[in-house]
Amino acid sequence: MSKDIQPVAKSNKLRRFGIYLALLLVAFLIGFVPMWIKGRQCVNDLAESRHQLSLAQIENNLSSAAIYSRKGDYEAARQAVSKFFTSLREETDKSEGSVFTSTQRDGLKPLFATRDDLVTLLARSDPASADRLSELFISYKKLVS
Repeated sequence: MSKDIQPVAKSNKLRRFGIYLALLLVAFLIGFVPMWIKGRQCVNDLAESRHQLSLAQIENNLSSAAIYSRKGDYEAARQAVSKFFTSLREETDKSEGSVFTSTQRDGLKPLFATRDDLVTLLARSDPASADRLSELFISYKKLVS
């Protein structure tokens, strides 16, 4: 009769072990799920922050170029406008992950026609570049806003 009791005791131990394991898994999930949700929210917030930062950097380059040109610092203006057009080109060439929508990308492409003229005016230290940069800034803001 002792042989019949042992399998029941082993069965109870396995069953108890299974219950403890299931409880441990439930406790783990109770802690993991909220942290996973919070982590996903942080990833989305980071992506949005990077998006806004990219837009701000592009706009900052253009506005810096306009200000430097107004102040007569044409070399700094030339470098800033070059950075603007380089950043703008990188973003408009992206199909996925661009900070601009497809409509904005299509609207921004004509701005590249003014690049060579602006760089030439700045290289020659022409005061007319300040007005051209201001016009470019206004056009850019209209397209992006």
